[in-house]
Amino acid sequence: MEKEHARGRVRVEPSHKRIRAYLGQELVADTTHPLLVWEVPYYPAYYIPSSDIRAELVPTAEIDHSPSRGNADVYDVKVSRATARGAARRYPVSPIEEIRHAVHLEWNAMDEWLEEDEPVYVHPRDPYTRVDILASSRHVQVVVDGETIADSHQPRILFETGLPPRFYLPLPDVRLDLLTPSPTETHCPYKGTASYWHLDVKGHHYDDFVWMYRTPRPESQKIAGLAAFYNEKIDLYVDGVLQERGRTKFS
Repeated sequence: MEKEHARGRVRVEPSHKRIRAYLGQELVADTTHPLLVWEVPYYPAYYIPSSDIRAELVPTAEIDHSPSRGNADVYDVKVSRATARGAARRYPVSPIEEIRHAVHLEWNAMDEWLEEDEPVYVHPRDPYTRVDILASSRHVQVVVDGETIADSHQPRILFETGLPPRFYLPLPDVRLDLLTPSPTETHCPYKGTASYWHLDVKGHHYDDFVWMYRTPRPESQKIAGLAAFYNEKIDLYVDGVLQERGRTKFS
Protein backbone atom coordinates (compact mmCIF):
# COMPACT_ATOMS: atom_id res chain seq x y z
CA MET A 1 0.00 0.00 0.00
CA GLU A 2 1.27 3.46 -0.90
CA LYS A 3 1.88 5.86 1.95
CA GLU A 4 2.65 9.55 1.86
CA HIS A 5 4.37 11.30 4.75
CA ALA A 6 3.60 14.93 5.42
CA ARG A 7 7.12 15.99 6.43
CA GLY A 8 8.83 16.60 3.11
CA ARG A 9 5.97 14.74 1.38
CA VAL A 10 8.01 11.54 1.06
CA ARG A 11 6.00 8.79 -0.59
CA VAL A 12 6.90 5.13 0.00
CA GLU A 13 5.58 2.27 -2.07
CA PRO A 14 6.65 -1.39 -2.42
CA SER A 15 7.73 -2.61 -5.86
CA HIS A 16 7.46 -6.15 -7.19
CA LYS A 17 10.41 -5.96 -9.59
CA ARG A 18 13.63 -7.85 -9.06
CA ILE A 19 16.33 -5.20 -8.59
CA ARG A 20 20.09 -5.79 -8.74
CA ALA A 21 23.00 -3.38 -8.34
CA TYR A 22 26.63 -4.06 -9.31
CA LEU A 23 29.96 -2.48 -8.41
CA GLY A 24 33.23 -3.59 -9.97
CA GLN A 25 31.26 -6.32 -11.78
CA GLU A 26 30.26 -7.77 -8.41
CA LEU A 27 26.77 -8.06 -7.00
CA VAL A 28 26.00 -5.43 -4.36
CA ALA A 29 22.26 -6.00 -3.93
CA ASP A 30 19.66 -8.47 -5.17
CA THR A 31 16.07 -8.11 -4.04
CA THR A 32 12.52 -8.88 -5.09
CA HIS A 33 11.13 -6.59 -2.37
CA PRO A 34 12.51 -3.11 -3.10
CA LEU A 35 10.88 0.06 -1.87
CA LEU A 36 10.23 3.03 -4.13
CA VAL A 37 10.86 6.19 -2.13
CA TRP A 38 10.11 9.61 -3.61
CA GLU A 39 12.86 11.65 -1.95
CA VAL A 40 12.27 14.29 -4.63
CA PRO A 41 8.96 14.84 -6.43
CA TYR A 42 10.22 14.02 -9.93
CA TYR A 43 11.18 10.33 -9.66
CA PRO A 44 11.71 7.65 -6.98
CA ALA A 45 14.81 6.04 -5.48
CA TYR A 46 15.23 2.37 -4.63
CA TYR A 47 15.65 1.33 -1.01
CA ILE A 48 16.88 -2.24 -0.60
CA PRO A 49 16.02 -4.45 2.40
CA SER A 50 19.15 -4.86 4.55
CA SER A 51 18.93 -8.65 4.24
CA ASP A 52 19.30 -8.37 0.44
CA ILE A 53 22.56 -6.41 0.48
CA ARG A 54 25.40 -8.67 -0.70
CA ALA A 55 28.32 -6.24 -0.38
CA GLU A 56 30.06 -5.25 2.85
CA LEU A 57 28.83 -2.00 4.37
CA VAL A 58 31.70 -0.33 6.21
CA PRO A 59 30.69 2.36 8.77
CA THR A 60 32.18 5.80 8.14
CA ALA A 61 31.01 7.38 11.43
CA GLU A 62 29.33 10.08 9.34
CA ILE A 63 25.72 11.14 9.87
CA ASP A 64 23.60 12.62 7.08
CA HIS A 65 20.44 14.46 8.14
CA SER A 66 17.24 14.68 6.12
CA PRO A 67 14.32 16.82 7.36
CA SER A 68 11.87 14.17 6.20
CA ARG A 69 13.75 10.89 6.68
CA GLY A 70 15.76 11.69 9.80
CA ASN A 71 19.41 10.87 10.50
CA ALA A 72 21.21 8.40 8.26
CA ASP A 73 24.29 6.36 9.11
CA VAL A 74 26.65 6.59 6.14
CA TYR A 75 28.60 3.55 4.90
CA ASP A 76 31.20 2.73 2.30
CA VAL A 77 30.11 -0.05 -0.06
CA LYS A 78 32.90 -2.59 -0.39
CA VAL A 79 33.35 -5.55 -2.73
CA SER A 80 36.57 -7.39 -3.49
CA ARG A 81 37.40 -5.29 -6.53
CA ALA A 82 36.12 -1.84 -5.60
CA THR A 83 34.88 0.47 -2.86
CA ALA A 84 32.26 3.17 -3.28
CA ARG A 85 32.92 5.77 -0.58
CA GLY A 86 29.89 6.97 1.34
CA ALA A 87 27.54 5.29 -1.14
CA ALA A 88 25.08 3.71 1.32
CA ARG A 89 22.73 5.17 3.91
CA ARG A 90 20.57 3.57 6.58
CA TYR A 91 17.87 5.32 8.60
CA PRO A 92 17.42 3.05 11.64
CA VAL A 93 15.32 5.54 13.64
CA SER A 94 13.59 7.30 10.75
CA PRO A 95 10.12 8.74 11.35
CA ILE A 96 9.20 6.82 8.20
CA GLU A 97 8.86 3.30 9.56
CA GLU A 98 9.03 1.51 6.20
CA ILE A 99 12.63 2.55 5.50
CA ARG A 100 14.15 1.76 8.90
CA HIS A 101 15.34 -1.69 7.78
CA ALA A 102 16.33 -0.68 4.26
CA VAL A 103 19.50 0.64 2.61
CA HIS A 104 19.66 3.48 0.12
CA LEU A 105 22.48 2.96 -2.39
CA GLU A 106 23.62 6.05 -4.26
CA TRP A 107 22.52 5.46 -7.83
CA ASN A 108 25.56 6.94 -9.59
CA ALA A 109 28.00 5.17 -7.27
CA MET A 110 26.98 1.80 -8.69
CA ASP A 111 28.30 0.62 -12.05
CA GLU A 112 25.08 -1.05 -13.18
CA TRP A 113 21.44 -1.36 -12.15
CA LEU A 114 19.04 -4.00 -13.44
CA GLU A 115 15.27 -4.07 -13.26
CA GLU A 116 14.59 -7.78 -13.79
CA ASP A 117 17.17 -8.54 -16.53
CA GLU A 118 17.17 -5.14 -18.23
CA PRO A 119 19.63 -2.31 -17.50
CA VAL A 120 18.07 0.93 -16.28
CA TYR A 121 19.79 4.31 -16.36
CA VAL A 122 19.61 7.68 -14.56
CA HIS A 123 17.03 6.64 -11.95
CA PRO A 124 14.35 3.98 -11.34
CA ARG A 125 11.37 4.09 -13.63
CA ASP A 126 8.43 5.84 -12.03
CA PRO A 127 5.33 3.61 -12.24
CA TYR A 128 3.22 6.76 -12.59
CA THR A 129 5.10 8.14 -15.60
CA ARG A 130 3.59 7.19 -18.94
CA VAL A 131 5.07 7.67 -22.41
CA ASP A 132 2.74 7.61 -25.43
CA ILE A 133 4.05 8.14 -28.96
CA LEU A 134 1.51 8.90 -31.67
CA ALA A 135 1.88 9.41 -35.41
CA SER A 136 0.36 12.66 -36.63
CA SER A 137 -0.19 14.69 -39.79
CA ARG A 138 -0.19 18.05 -37.99
CA HIS A 139 1.94 20.78 -39.52
CA VAL A 140 4.90 21.49 -37.23
CA GLN A 141 7.34 24.37 -37.73
CA VAL A 142 10.37 25.08 -35.54
CA VAL A 143 11.67 28.65 -35.66
CA VAL A 144 14.79 30.02 -33.94
CA ASP A 145 15.89 33.66 -34.27
CA GLY A 146 13.32 34.07 -37.02
CA GLU A 147 14.81 31.21 -39.07
CA THR A 148 12.76 28.10 -39.83
CA ILE A 149 14.96 25.16 -38.90
CA ALA A 150 12.34 22.40 -39.27
CA ASP A 151 9.06 22.07 -41.18
CA SER A 152 7.15 18.81 -41.19
CA HIS A 153 3.73 17.28 -41.81
CA GLN A 154 4.67 13.89 -40.38
CA PRO A 155 5.73 14.31 -36.74
CA ARG A 156 5.67 11.69 -34.05
CA ILE A 157 4.29 13.34 -30.92
CA LEU A 158 5.63 12.02 -27.61
CA PHE A 159 3.42 12.58 -24.59
CA GLU A 160 5.27 12.04 -21.31
CA THR A 161 3.76 12.58 -17.87
CA GLY A 162 4.73 15.97 -16.44
CA LEU A 163 6.29 17.37 -19.64
CA PRO A 164 4.95 19.23 -22.67
CA PRO A 165 4.42 17.18 -25.84
CA ARG A 166 7.65 16.66 -27.78
CA PHE A 167 7.55 16.70 -31.57
CA TYR A 168 9.97 14.24 -33.18
CA LEU A 169 10.58 15.06 -36.85
CA PRO A 170 12.10 13.16 -39.82
CA LEU A 171 15.62 14.33 -40.68
CA PRO A 172 14.68 15.38 -44.27
CA ASP A 173 12.35 17.94 -42.67
CA VAL A 174 15.17 19.49 -40.58
CA ARG A 175 17.81 22.02 -41.68
CA LEU A 176 20.78 19.71 -41.19
CA ASP A 177 23.10 22.33 -42.71
CA LEU A 178 22.66 24.35 -39.50
CA LEU A 179 23.63 21.45 -37.23
CA THR A 180 26.98 20.06 -36.09
CA PRO A 181 27.38 16.85 -34.09
CA SER A 182 27.95 17.11 -30.34
CA PRO A 183 29.79 14.52 -28.21
CA THR A 184 27.08 14.85 -25.56
CA GLU A 185 24.98 11.83 -24.65
CA THR A 186 22.18 11.64 -22.11
CA HIS A 187 20.22 8.70 -20.79
CA CYS A 188 16.52 8.34 -20.11
CA PRO A 189 15.11 5.34 -18.22
CA TYR A 190 12.06 5.35 -20.52
CA LYS A 191 13.54 6.16 -23.93
CA GLY A 192 17.21 5.18 -23.89
CA THR A 193 20.37 7.05 -24.95
CA ALA A 194 20.12 10.36 -26.81
CA SER A 195 22.78 11.94 -29.00
CA TYR A 196 22.89 15.67 -29.75
CA TRP A 197 23.65 18.38 -32.30
CA HIS A 198 24.67 21.99 -31.81
CA LEU A 199 22.72 24.65 -33.72
CA ASP A 200 24.25 27.68 -35.45
CA VAL A 201 21.81 30.21 -36.86
CA LYS A 202 22.24 33.88 -37.77
CA GLY A 203 25.54 34.13 -35.94
CA HIS A 204 24.25 32.55 -32.74
CA HIS A 205 25.52 29.22 -31.40
CA TYR A 206 23.32 26.94 -29.29
CA ASP A 207 24.92 23.95 -27.59
CA ASP A 208 23.14 20.58 -27.57
CA PHE A 209 20.00 22.08 -29.08
CA VAL A 210 18.66 19.11 -31.04
CA TRP A 211 18.59 15.47 -29.98
CA MET A 212 17.83 12.03 -31.34
CA TYR A 213 17.35 8.50 -30.01
CA ARG A 214 19.08 6.37 -32.64
CA THR A 215 18.36 3.06 -30.90
CA PRO A 216 15.66 3.78 -28.32
CA ARG A 217 14.25 1.28 -25.87
CA PRO A 218 11.74 -1.16 -27.40
CA GLU A 219 8.73 0.71 -26.04
CA SER A 220 9.92 3.95 -27.72
CA GLN A 221 10.85 2.60 -31.17
CA LYS A 222 8.49 5.01 -32.92
CA ILE A 223 10.94 7.90 -32.35
CA ALA A 224 14.04 6.06 -33.62
CA GLY A 225 16.10 8.29 -35.89
CA LEU A 226 13.88 11.37 -35.47
CA ALA A 227 15.02 14.82 -34.33
CA ALA A 228 13.47 16.72 -31.40
CA PHE A 229 13.70 20.19 -29.88
CA TYR A 230 12.97 21.71 -26.49
CA ASN A 231 9.60 23.45 -26.79
CA GLU A 232 10.82 25.75 -24.00
CA LYS A 233 13.58 27.23 -26.19
CA ILE A 234 12.00 27.59 -29.65
CA ASP A 235 9.10 29.23 -31.44
CA LEU A 236 6.93 26.21 -32.15
CA TYR A 237 4.06 26.48 -34.59
CA VAL A 238 1.49 23.68 -34.79
CA ASP A 239 -0.99 24.03 -37.65
CA GLY A 240 0.08 27.65 -37.92
CA VAL A 241 -0.54 28.50 -34.26
CA LEU A 242 2.38 29.65 -32.12
CA GLN A 243 2.56 27.47 -29.00
CA GLU A 244 3.17 28.87 -25.55
CA ARG A 245 6.61 28.09 -24.16
CA GLY A 246 6.19 25.95 -21.07
CA ARG A 247 8.21 26.26 -17.88
CA THR A 248 10.07 23.06 -16.99
CA LYS A 249 13.47 22.06 -15.63
CA PHE A 250 14.74 22.35 -19.22
CA SER A 251 13.71 25.99 -19.63
